[in-house]
Amino acid sequence: MQQTVVTRVWAAGLLALAILAPFFLYPVFVMNALCMALFACAFNLLLGYVGLLSFGHAAYLGTAAYVTAHAAKVWGLPPEAAIPAGVAVAAGLGLVFGWLAIRRQGIYFAMITLAFAQMVYFIALQAPFTGGENGIQGVPRGRLFGLLDLGDGLTMYYFVLAMFLVGFAIIMRTINSPFGQVLKAIRENEPRAVSLGYRADRYKLLAFVLSAALSGLAGSLKALVFQFAAISDVYWTASGEVVLMTLVGGLGTVLGPVVGAFILVTMQTYLSQTGSWVTIIEGIIFVVCVLTFRRGIVGVLAPYLTGRRASAEPLPEPPPAVEGHAQGLIEPAELR
Repeated sequence: MQQTVVTRVWAAGLLALAILAPFFLYPVFVMNALCMALFACAFNLLLGYVGLLSFGHAAYLGTAAYVTAHAAKVWGLPPEAAIPAGVAVAAGLGLVFGWLAIRRQGIYFAMITLAFAQMVYFIALQAPFTGGENGIQGVPRGRLFGLLDLGDGLTMYYFVLAMFLVGFAIIMRTINSPFGQVLKAIRENEPRAVSLGYRADRYKLLAFVLSAALSGLAGSLKALVFQFAAISDVYWTASGEVVLMTLVGGLGTVLGPVVGAFILVTMQTYLSQTGSWVTIIEGIIFVVCVLTFRRGIVGVLAPYLTGRRASAEPLPEPPPAVEGHAQGLIEPAELR
């Protein structure tokens, strides 16, 4: 009971901090951090809770950014239509790539996702509507439902914050649902989950599509924040950065990717004058975090901040088959 109260106090404090942030920090900086935090949370859903390492998640971030920017600038769609268009295309791309990639495991899965992402990068580089290396510039933010002017920095910030909270709530609901319990069971012991009758490939594909869609939401929001869809968002370095954010913050933790995203975005923003040294500094911090915080910053500190010892936190166990069946939510393959 006490742990729950402490957790809720922390959650309320973080929410209050997010609401007040634009009055103390540059709003575009915080919006960029929120977009990358949502991107990292979507990636963590796949790696931290399913055990699938994707090296090509930039494909969904960048593709959604291009689609949203093109829909808003060329087609003249309002943001409430342009953003879902980007998310839908990213989800469709995730469905195709995921259906092909989940047939392999381990490093083969990672390399296939990287190859698909590189294909998307070269298409974005050569396609006429993407603007090549110049990207799509001058993207209008528009008016949300014809009422809220997103051209105002404060209005745009609270819109991005609301979208981040929606995406974060979807991830929380997913990992705490019976579906999420099956995903954790597949991560811990896939042959055992299959022997219980769960169709692991279907669950992994659904998680892959959901992760791609949320990554697309982050890309669509980023395109409106900067009013620019850049080729860098679809390059392989963006996929590497999201891996770094997740590992530094804490793999398999809820708030770890958010903390990692804010750390990296802060470094890239305030150390940009050092030029190429930013990459070297990021590498040094990554090595230090791996050596000192084996479970990431949040993975190590959270048990103490919530009043629990790290050693007392039990490891996740695969759910018994009967639990899902009793609730009528999950059926093994032989019962379908």
